Amino acid sequence: MSARPLPEVTAANEHFWRGGKEGRLQFLRCRGCRYWVHPPAPVCPRCLGAQLRVEAVTGRAAVVACTVNHKAWAPDDEVPYVVAIVEMVEQPGLRLTTNVVGCAPDAVRVGMRVRVRFEESEDVWLPLFVPE
Repeated sequence: MSARPLPEVTAANEHFWRGGKEGRLQFLRCRGCRYWVHPPAPVCPRCLGAQLRVEAVTGRAAVVACTVNHKAWAPDDEVPYVVAIVEMVEQPGLRLTTNVVGCAPDAVRVGMRVRVRFEESEDVWLPLFVPE
């Protein structure tokens, strides 16, 4: 896709949307129990601790669900493209909805190992994933 809708960047999510500038995929992590928190929240959902800090992950993940979209929803959309849910290797359940790029859409499968690649647009770095 060439024209992507961009998120609203706030103080609570800036680490996620702008970390790609330095090549880092960043999430919040609880200082108490070390649980990764995404989407951003004011407290850890596991221990209810409020001591969260921004930390980078490796950027490695596995596809846990995917679909190939053949419909151009906007005039600049390039089809087909893959919409996927990927789970980061750091923690079961640490998941993102994203696009898998850099391969034929019909090559993407559940269980496929992927790694992050950022696409910059208007001071936002979108985390996309490519085959590892």
